[in-house]
Amino acid sequence: MDTEDKVAFLRQTEAYPDRPAQVEVVETHMAWVFLTDRLVYKMKKPVRYEFLDFSTLERRRLDCEAEVRLNRRLAPDVYLGSVALTREAGGRLRLEGDGEVVEWLVKMVRLPSERMLDRMIAAGDIDTDALQDAAGVLANFYAQAPREPLSPDFHRQRYAQGIADHHRRLAAHGHDPALADRVRKGLLAFIARRPQLLEARARAGRIVEAHGDLRPEHLCLIEPPVFIDCLEFNRAFRLLDPADELAFLAMECEFGGAAQAGDILFETCTARLRDRPEPVLVHFYKAFRAQLRAALSIAHLGDHPRGPESKWIEKTRRYLQLAITHLEHL
Repeated sequence: MDTEDKVAFLRQTEAYPDRPAQVEVVETHMAWVFLTDRLVYKMKKPVRYEFLDFSTLERRRLDCEAEVRLNRRLAPDVYLGSVALTREAGGRLRLEGDGEVVEWLVKMVRLPSERMLDRMIAAGDIDTDALQDAAGVLANFYAQAPREPLSPDFHRQRYAQGIADHHRRLAAHGHDPALADRVRKGLLAFIARRPQLLEARARAGRIVEAHGDLRPEHLCLIEPPVFIDCLEFNRAFRLLDPADELAFLAMECEFGGAAQAGDILFETCTARLRDRPEPVLVHFYKAFRAQLRAALSIAHLGDHPRGPESKWIEKTRRYLQLAITHLEHL
């Protein structure tokens, strides 16, 4: 069955057991998301990239199950399970039916959009108490997570490889090559000059299986705070130094115009973990993550060949400039 037929069915209010008043539809790089009055359903696209493979129904089923399991670590009451879209007798589609399974979806509770951190930042609403509570949730998560025994040399080389991969994606689009190359050279120069800073994090057993995509739009400041939409499709991308992941979140807050929010989250969480990485390493992590986000932003030009290119070009430029800002501290 074509993806278009599944999407067309799931756009209809009568497709859902609770008969919502309306269905909002959001298309992302790798999924279709359907938002009803109280629930959210996510359907993976049948795509294959170098870092993931959703090309078969079985692979999508396994990924839906992994998404539910992994996200329950930081949002235990949000992820309700994976559900089937079925074809019943006569060819009629049914969500959570008993017929032939034609697709799998992740089923979630819909969170209040006004309490998502990116929305709160846009509204100028910095809730210090809620941010400190969220940092406490993260600190408990990292403290309880099993340590991942990565060798110091391998851990350092992962960053060098990542820098090269991000630059390759930026160079493929040919946008502002001088700025992109300046970022690449600055990041690699730091690794060459201070390799022991990265190696020491692995040697001290700081690496854990983390969230993997910790951004403001994935933090909902309800009571208790929840973190959603972890990077479920590639475990290697989740094996992180918590200081790196927290620096990523702080960088994204800064990108959104609320560096204060990022500072609260970073400082509160690292204080509770009793782990104060050197400031120069934090600046490296922020620059590295800004380069990654620049590469992901420019890649969207391929997804929207007829769309507003200026949006993605501008985001790419801003991320690269933010990377330069942090490189200047190195």
